[in-house]
Amino acid sequence: MVDKSPKKLVNLFYCPECEDLARKVAAESDHITLQSISWRSFADGFPNIYIHNAEELRGQHVAFLASFSSPAHVFEQLSVIYALPRLFVASFTLVLPFFPTGSFERMEEEGDVATAFTLARMLSNVPISRGGPTSLVIYDIHALQERFYFGDEVLPLFETGIPLLKQRLQQLPDASNIVIAFPDDGAWKRFHKQFDNFPLLVCTKVREGDKRIVRLKEGNPKGHHVVIVDDLVQSGGTLIECQKVLAAHGASKVSAYVTHGVFPEQSWERFTLKNGMENAFAHFWITDSCPLTVKAIASKAPFEVLSLAGSIANALQI
Repeated sequence: MVDKSPKKLVNLFYCPECEDLARKVAAESDHITLQSISWRSFADGFPNIYIHNAEELRGQHVAFLASFSSPAHVFEQLSVIYALPRLFVASFTLVLPFFPTGSFERMEEEGDVATAFTLARMLSNVPISRGGPTSLVIYDIHALQERFYFGDEVLPLFETGIPLLKQRLQQLPDASNIVIAFPDDGAWKRFHKQFDNFPLLVCTKVREGDKRIVRLKEGNPKGHHVVIVDDLVQSGGTLIECQKVLAAHGASKVSAYVTHGVFPEQSWERFTLKNGMENAFAHFWITDSCPLTVKAIASKAPFEVLSLAGSIANALQI
């Protein structure tokens, strides 16, 4: 049945870091209008923020595109996120493509702080708008159980960047020869159901003395273009070790996809041709969920950015 309900007119605010992505989102739909915020500071460095056209937002659908790339940027954005629903808006949607503390969700021993739970509690305290709880859009959260960290005051909507990858793979000249590989069981659990039509490989990490070695657990890469899939990359060490193992087992080409290219301390440089990685990775796809990385790797092989803009525009209509 075709949904003939009228589309919402959405006022989209954004943090400075997400300006490029916000403009792409707005370009995807005539029903999205970009709005502006003055991100000023007082002399002591604390935020002095002004939301433009605040009175005109009454009864309107409002969204905010956030990026918590560093703790220093969280406070000023939370100040806006807490303020927007209180402007008597019809609904409020928070789009946080990358949930940055997602890999810090466990307590291994007494004294560890599960910062993913802390951030979820902060976001769960966003005020309820006139239209009800805040809709929170997140892409490929690291641990699926984190959906239960959020309180009833927000409605988490978990999206994925995998359809962007599958669309891109169909465009490759060797599309019929692609095998999907997962660097560990965790990645397999997260993503394998989205690749029903592809042959699958699984790698695993085993401990040998003080080292953790990557080995091929199941599947045969010989003669295939193997695409390693994971939710995020930090230093990239695991991906590099996976590539070596797959090449040693006869893969004709190896590529990689991660939704979130975090790459702290410019660790993306490990994958560029100038660092001896020539021909190691045929392609390395990321999304624009981490805007600082996108700017850093612009036009640098083997990287290619798959934009979440269309997916975010669709999510704002849900």
